Amino acid sequence: MNARIIDWIWHVRGSLPLTPGQTADEAFDRLEPLFGEAGTSHTRRDSTLTFTKKDQAAQDKMAVFDHGELRIEESPTGPILRYRLNSRALLLCFLAPLLFLGLAQLTVLLARPEKPDAAQVDASGKPVGKKKVERPMNPIDKALGMPAPEKPKDGDKDKKSNPRKPSTTPAYVFAGLFAALYVIGRFLEAWLIKGLFRKRLMAA
Repeated sequence: MNARIIDWIWHVRGSLPLTPGQTADEAFDRLEPLFGEAGTSHTRRDSTLTFTKKDQAAQDKMAVFDHGELRIEESPTGPILRYRLNSRALLLCFLAPLLFLGLAQLTVLLARPEKPDAAQVDASGKPVGKKKVERPMNPIDKALGMPAPEKPKDGDKDKKSNPRKPSTTPAYVFAGLFAALYVIGRFLEAWLIKGLFRKRLMAA
């Protein structure tokens, strides 16, 4: 399978034309301050700049991206900046809904009532409840004068026979939240980084 078919999930790609008369060195000189943040290392070679971020600070304008490559290429209309950025945060936001949906399905499977055993079914096929055998009191407790345990009331039996089923609602809610977060973040970050690069390239 071609990796490009799925890597759009956590990669942001884009391009920007350079201003007329701007060289690759001049363009990278304008962009380089973005890669001088704490936890960021970068390398320039000819018309390519690569960077890596580790433990980036929250105030870093490119904190959502972990590494990437910026390349200046020639086109019929003039030099153009192409970039390809990797974001682990986007990948986690994409996978989180799948995880919560899986937990919801697991909850549904575990909550299914068990089928009665053959020994618990009478001649007509109706399930028969198990008879509880009253256990004798421990001789030591009896010698110490401890009171005998109370028999369960009818209301308690009903509660035990009809336990509250686990809800899948929280899992679906979290799945929806992370899905919305991914969709918003995927397009918002692509728009923000393009605007940031454009602003730096056109700075006086």
